[in-house]
Amino acid sequence: MTSLNYDIKDKLRRLSAFDKIIALNIAIYFVGWLLYQTQGIIRQDSLIWLALPKDFTDFIFKPWSILTYGFAHIDLWHLIINLFILYFVGRSFSNLFNIKLTLNVYFLGILFGGLAYMLVYTLFPNGILKTAGPLVGASAGVRATLIFLCAYMPNKEMRLVTINIKLLYIGLILVALDVLGLFGNNAGGNVAHLGGDLLGYFYAVQLLKGKDIGKGFEHFMDKISNFFSKANPSNLKTVHKSKKKGFAGHTKQEFGEFNKQKQIDIILDKISKSGYESLSKEEKAFLFRAGKK
Repeated sequence: MTSLNYDIKDKLRRLSAFDKIIALNIAIYFVGWLLYQTQGIIRQDSLIWLALPKDFTDFIFKPWSILTYGFAHIDLWHLIINLFILYFVGRSFSNLFNIKLTLNVYFLGILFGGLAYMLVYTLFPNGILKTAGPLVGASAGVRATLIFLCAYMPNKEMRLVTINIKLLYIGLILVALDVLGLFGNNAGGNVAHLGGDLLGYFYAVQLLKGKDIGKGFEHFMDKISNFFSKANPSNLKTVHKSKKKGFAGHTKQEFGEFNKQKQIDIILDKISKSGYESLSKEEKAFLFRAGKK
């Protein structure tokens, strides 16, 4: 039994950040389903405490919902499609970028999708969102990651059945579908999609210029993480290592990280100009290893 527990814990430790996000989405879906089955709550209201209201006045009393709505799904097919795409997009990101940048794109996509939803309703209360309910689903974050890849590597080709198609055209098709969806039965969802589309595109364009617009969000999330880490201090004794600077004022580790990042930047620049397939076997292997850290 001890061996089984160890194996389970080891597998959990090996899960990527996106694997954990997928697992959390599935768990929350079943919580809502159980409340619906056992408490007599209608399915649409079973996760209302996580859903994002369209009115800013209501949002003031549920500020957490600007992110938690991205973990709530009511329709099973909505959940399956989002998580299916997220699984494969997560694998693509892990081969190219570090995990923090990947999470920045995803969560900022959810954030901007939610803001777009509330903003459109505020500006046009009698418009396409007049009859829309609270917003749920990870689609804005998923869309942000997809459009980010399409904008960052527009010339990379993807195999679809029997033809190859550039990511540029896939991105344009997705955005066109979201615009057309504004006139359908899920106008609210498509408004959020477009918010994620915009974030993903802008993030990619700025990153190609050498600017990571997600750094502020990343630092904010790091502070929250550090706060909870301090609230649960470890009993292990802290060992202070020497802070001697050995390489131009930097430690050996800092110098190594700097060189690794420069190599990553050179490879990513090569991808943006010539596509992923232009990389050598060694360069692809290097990106894969870097993405896992």
